[in-house]
Amino acid sequence: MVAVLKKSYRNEPTFDDTLAYHPSFPRLVALKIDVQRRGVAYTQRAQAAVDPVIHQLRSPYIFGSRDGAIKPLPESLLLRDGTTVLTDPTPEDQDPYFVDYIDGRFVLVDGGREVEAVDLWPKPAYYDKQTSSGLPMSHIVSARPQRLNVFQSSFCYFWAEKEGCKFCDIVTHTKQQREELGVPNRLRPQDVKETIAEALKEPGRFTSLCLTAGSVIKGDAIFDREVDFYIELLQAIGENFKTKKFPSQLIASAFDEKQLARLYEQTGLTSYTSDLEVLNERLFNWICPGKAKWVGYKEWRDRLVRAVDIFGRGNVNTGIVGGVEMAQPNGFTSEKEALATTLEEAEYLAERGVSTVYIVWVPRPGSDLRGQQAPSLDYFIRLAQGLQDLRVKYGLRIDFDDYRRCGNHPDTDLARLQ
Repeated sequence: MVAVLKKSYRNEPTFDDTLAYHPSFPRLVALKIDVQRRGVAYTQRAQAAVDPVIHQLRSPYIFGSRDGAIKPLPESLLLRDGTTVLTDPTPEDQDPYFVDYIDGRFVLVDGGREVEAVDLWPKPAYYDKQTSSGLPMSHIVSARPQRLNVFQSSFCYFWAEKEGCKFCDIVTHTKQQREELGVPNRLRPQDVKETIAEALKEPGRFTSLCLTAGSVIKGDAIFDREVDFYIELLQAIGENFKTKKFPSQLIASAFDEKQLARLYEQTGLTSYTSDLEVLNERLFNWICPGKAKWVGYKEWRDRLVRAVDIFGRGNVNTGIVGGVEMAQPNGFTSEKEALATTLEEAEYLAERGVSTVYIVWVPRPGSDLRGQQAPSLDYFIRLAQGLQDLRVKYGLRIDFDDYRRCGNHPDTDLARLQ
């Protein structure tokens, strides 16, 4: 069942009215949330002002965009406080914010009113280079303002049995990128090593690395082959560093203690993330059928807790798709109930040294939940503040996944303020 898309946000409280209920919440973080929630469209003036020599255009990514297309548009936006806004092109009939170019500057516009000045991401120098195998380096390692992303593979084995997560379009987008851009199915460690080496020639630009891919269930134990792939890749990357450990995050499947120990001992990896996606066992079973079948909610959660013994408090977290707990027909219908349930489970994890971060749910056209709409801005503000309050309460830092190194989590944007 797919819900009918509500074409406009105009029947909701305005941005300013919503923020009036949260006077201590940073305005620019709230704006980031709303722009992620609604998406953006670029006016013709803005598109004409984009300079591909200096501006970073969209590169291969693990997920698709809301318009279902691959276009040479800006990668994303920066607000004047340095806040990163990850968003993607959105059809105009879905009522997005507009990015316009007025009086020599890029601006966000909503309802014909200028809301805020924005900048486009600067393109890194390595984007114009190729690996020794002839592949564009921009297809091997993608850049955020201060982080390098390595998407080892965009195939997820849960999809093979039609058990992929319902919010996800990873495999459909993989096929699109392979056909339209020639992106390889799996990255060669040598290509990644060469690209990282070039990126590191830009001093001060990047502060960390992040690796992620789809789940691989093959091996003597489930995920053994996935762990092998990551070890091979991390060891190749590590040849670029003089120290054994380097600032890095792995977002991967729920590995057991033996697998985690291999990763920690044999590579330079410093932090580990495994995404539960939704903090409710009933909804997890519905939204993430592959994860539920092969591991199960409680075991996935417990593996995160056990990872703290290996990587340490403050170096393990889980990601959730904020708002997907209200997806229909089985999700919560009350924002109050959804928030309380999510934060209760997040506190269970925080007590045990695991942080929770969220991304704003985007019902992508290549996913099973296409056509639905994310919850209100008020909901996402309360969720961001609630998760950050838990980190403060339990003394959990989030340095490896904060506003500087990731930029996709509104809750971790608050960490620099508290």
